[in-house]
Amino acid sequence: MPEPIPFPKSVTPVRRALVSVHDKTGIADFCRSLTESGVRVVSTGGTAGHLKESGVAVTPVEDETGFPEILGGRVKTLHPKIFGGVLADETRHDHARDMEAAAIEAFDLVVVNLYPFEETVARGAGQAETIEMIDVGGTALIRAAAKNHARVAVVVDPADYENLLEEIRATGGTRLETRERLAARAFARTAAYDASIAVYLSESRRPEEGFPENLVFAFDRIGSLRYGENPHQRAALYRDRFAPADALVRFEMLQGKELSFNNLLDLDSAVTLARDFDRPAAVIVKHNNPCGAAIGDTVLEAFGRAFACDPLAAFGGIIAIRGRVDGALASLVLQHFVEAVAADEFTQEAIDFFTKKPNVRLLRLPVSRRPSGSLDWKRIEGGLLLQDADAEPDQTSVWRLASQRKPTAVERAACEVAWKVVRRVKSNAIVLANARQTIGIGAGQMSRVDACRLAAAKPVLPIVNCGAASDAFFPFRDGLEVLADAGVTAVVAPGGSIRDQEVIAAADERQMVFLIAPRRHFRH
Repeated sequence: MPEPIPFPKSVTPVRRALVSVHDKTGIADFCRSLTESGVRVVSTGGTAGHLKESGVAVTPVEDETGFPEILGGRVKTLHPKIFGGVLADETRHDHARDMEAAAIEAFDLVVVNLYPFEETVARGAGQAETIEMIDVGGTALIRAAAKNHARVAVVVDPADYENLLEEIRATGGTRLETRERLAARAFARTAAYDASIAVYLSESRRPEEGFPENLVFAFDRIGSLRYGENPHQRAALYRDRFAPADALVRFEMLQGKELSFNNLLDLDSAVTLARDFDRPAAVIVKHNNPCGAAIGDTVLEAFGRAFACDPLAAFGGIIAIRGRVDGALASLVLQHFVEAVAADEFTQEAIDFFTKKPNVRLLRLPVSRRPSGSLDWKRIEGGLLLQDADAEPDQTSVWRLASQRKPTAVERAACEVAWKVVRRVKSNAIVLANARQTIGIGAGQMSRVDACRLAAAKPVLPIVNCGAASDAFFPFRDGLEVLADAGVTAVVAPGGSIRDQEVIAAADERQMVFLIAPRRHFRH
């Protein structure tokens, strides 16, 4: 095969454009400007019709190929006169010879956006409709044009129309650096599109086959962050293309400074815990652990209790409110230094109050929705760990009484609050609570007895009618004894230790209630 002639790095003129778009935002004005610059536009059925109705001169693609669209539009651009015109490198002698023999004209610009597969999945369409939204010709055209970016410019996003027009008007064509940038965006788009399809098909088979053999992701960057966990680390926020409309990542920012990497991590923890409750609730998080959580008849009552758990740790915290923030709650929150408040809704009076402290971040999102099951992953060097998310609610009715003494209604309610919270605390974790709020939290300790000591040492509220929850079994009786000495009268924990009987015996010696839950809830 003859050696290719090196292509010039100068501007490539735009003489002929192929346009085929599903999203027709701005396409008529864009193509009108192209024709005014002397560019001939060739287009497919629906797009061509739209352009004609808008008074834009356009050549239907079937006039180029000599074949009409067939198979309900599945085949319209898959033809040598189209793909030859996109893929041809006119600097190569063999390509030029083939083009002349087949009467193929080159395309210098390809403008394509794809069938809305992701949107079709998101609105819960049936499988037949969803499969029909898998674009074939469009992705093929994008890849062909991006491969041949030495000569061809490819546009997949209406946001690029104006800048490209300015370049064409100024130079009569496109610069190589522009084509390279657009090609990178094009391949990223087809990669994300294919990943979305792979995820959809894998998820539909997952119940029978377990985790997918090949794991693919489709995320879009929605913004850069000021920095990562530390100022010397760069960071950005990405959104899953299949994220539901009520996902945290789709929050509405009402006011405040830009969110940081750590803010978002803490918001995720706070909102996740608040969603575990089924009544007005407030959660305050610091460093990815709750430092206060409470329920109430009103959100005002719940926040007051949550803050009372550990006022010192709550300084500069992230708050999630399960319910609506009104003026009274806003006034109370503003008595303290807080980083961000997330809630289902804010009244106008509340928003007016918060404008007095414009740096406080307010986020509207559906905190009250029930947590949904999904996959959870953690990055390790060179790989990824994948698991089911620990999202399914626990049924406290299946707890087994292991001690001689039965719990009072108040003790059981206290254990239930502690159990909801402990599953969202970094392990080893111990949580003390009464029936309305957390009392003390021991988080992230290397030994369980130290977690017990920390939880027992933290309280500023009296340890009265107090239950405790442990995220995993007690390996020795010492932890239980620390809790008993602090005034705890009831404990819930998973079983499974070879010393379970020793621990239960210690509870009986102290006249404590000991309930065994069937699940543990490590959070590493």
